[in-house]
Amino acid sequence: MVQPSTPPPAPATFAITPERRALLNTIRYAEGTWANGGDLGYWIMFGGGLMDSLERHPNRVVRSARYASAAAGAYQFMPFTWTMASQALGLVGFNAHAQDQAAIFLVQRRGALALADQGELTPQLVAKLAPEWASFPTLAGSSFYGQPVKRYNDLRRFYEENLARLRGELQRELQLASVPARPACDDDSLKCRLEAVGSAR
Repeated sequence: MVQPSTPPPAPATFAITPERRALLNTIRYAEGTWANGGDLGYWIMFGGGLMDSLERHPNRVVRSARYASAAAGAYQFMPFTWTMASQALGLVGFNAHAQDQAAIFLVQRRGALALADQGELTPQLVAKLAPEWASFPTLAGSSFYGQPVKRYNDLRRFYEENLARLRGELQRELQLASVPARPACDDDSLKCRLEAVGSAR
């Protein structure tokens, strides 16, 4: 009897590449927790209120005029989704690192991580994630759950701007890391003193 294939086990910690960070930021943008890129987004509950603590998922239903939800955090995790992802990864707490890791786990679970790593926000990638994040449109342009969605072109524009900035920051970091350190002079020779004067200019 042939056993059904199972997805590969999730790593304890997913690497956060510029491509993955750009996707995470785009999910936050779509979910209304971007908060100009600040950490405040990790504290946001459904409806816009803030959690008291990031020790655990608040698991509290919030009601609005049209909806009721217990979604919380930068990626608006539902309690059962958070429990599943955090247990699979062995995460402790509901801090920013844990939320980022759980979100990438959900991307992988939807079979979209390889697409995400290509560095392009295609309609196919967005549609694969639409069942996970209601603000992402399906290929038909509507929400998988009949809720308001962001337009694909707006998501792509945000993603591309984010990715270009993140890649630029990484490139600058790599360039700085590759500059060889000048060995320190440890004597009082004229050569050392002249070098010290030159480097101070």
